[in-house]
Amino acid sequence: MKYRRVGGSGLKVSEVSLGSWLTFGASTEKDKAIQTIETAYDLGVNSFDTANVYARGESEKVVGEALSKYNRDSYVLATKVFGQMGDGPNDRGLSRKHVFEQLHASLKRLKTDYVDIYYCHRYDPETPVDETLRTIDDLIRQGKILYAGVSEWSAQQIQEAIGTSDKYLLDRIIVNQSNYNMFHRYIEKEVLPVSEQHGISQIVFSPLAQGVLTGKYSVSNRAPEGSRATDPKANMHMGQFLNDEILLKVEKLSGIANELDISLSQLAIAWILRQPGVASTLVGATKPEQIIENVKGVGVTLTSDVISQVEEILQ
Repeated sequence: MKYRRVGGSGLKVSEVSLGSWLTFGASTEKDKAIQTIETAYDLGVNSFDTANVYARGESEKVVGEALSKYNRDSYVLATKVFGQMGDGPNDRGLSRKHVFEQLHASLKRLKTDYVDIYYCHRYDPETPVDETLRTIDDLIRQGKILYAGVSEWSAQQIQEAIGTSDKYLLDRIIVNQSNYNMFHRYIEKEVLPVSEQHGISQIVFSPLAQGVLTGKYSVSNRAPEGSRATDPKANMHMGQFLNDEILLKVEKLSGIANELDISLSQLAIAWILRQPGVASTLVGATKPEQIIENVKGVGVTLTSDVISQVEEILQ
C-alpha cells in the first residue's frame, strides 16, 4: 500500500480507501461486511468512509463494530452530514442544530470519541456557510472532529468556504469528496485547479463507474446474473453507463488492460491515481475478493503512452 497526504495537512491516507454506500448495513450481510473491512485493514487500507445517511445509520454501526477491534490511531475514519435523517424540518441540511446533533449520533453509532474527517455531504443553499463552518470549527476545538471536508461542492462553493474560513479564522477544509472516473471527469476543469490552489485534496468515489469499469458488462450482456445491474436498490445510477457508446469504450479499455496483464478495474484505479490532486480513491466492496483485486491498482504505474491510448478511447 502507498499513502498520500490529504491537502496541505499532515494527514496521510491509503491510496485506496474503503467506502460503504449501498453495501455495509444494506445489501451486504453483516458478517461478510466485517470480513471485507478486516481484509482491507490487513492489506494496508487505513482510510474508511461512511455517512449517517447510508442505510439511515446502519452503515455506521457496521463500520464502527468492525473497526473497534483495532487501535483507534491506526486508521482514518470519515463520515458525513447533510442528508435526511428524520421527518422533522431540522432533520436535514447543514444548520448548526443538525450538524451538532448528527455528529453526536454518528459518534455513538461508530463507537468512537472522534472522527478524523467530517464531510458536509452536499452544499446547503438554505444555511449560511459561516454558520456551518463555525459549528464544525467548534466541534474541532472540542476534539470531536480532526479535519473538515466537503463532498460534491463546486469550485465556486469551495472558494466560498475558503474565503469564509479565512475571514473568521476558522479551520480550513482539507478535502473534497468528488465523483471521478474515466467517464465522469467534470472536476478536471475547475474543481481540481481551485482545490490545488488552496491545498485541498480530492478523495474520489465511483472510480469504477458503478461497476461498469470492472468489465463484467457488455453490449451483449448489460445485466449479468448476480450483478448490481439486476438489483433495483443498487442500480439507480447505472443507466448512464449502460449504453452502446460507453460499453464499446469499455471493451477497448479492456484490451489495454489485457496488454498490461492487469484487470480493467486496476487500470481504472491507476488512471485516477495519476492525478496528483487525488489523495485516495474510494472503492466499494461486498466481499473480500473485491478489495483484494482493487488494491492491486495501487502498484500500477501508467506510462505516458498508455495514458495517451486511454485518452484516445475516452474521447
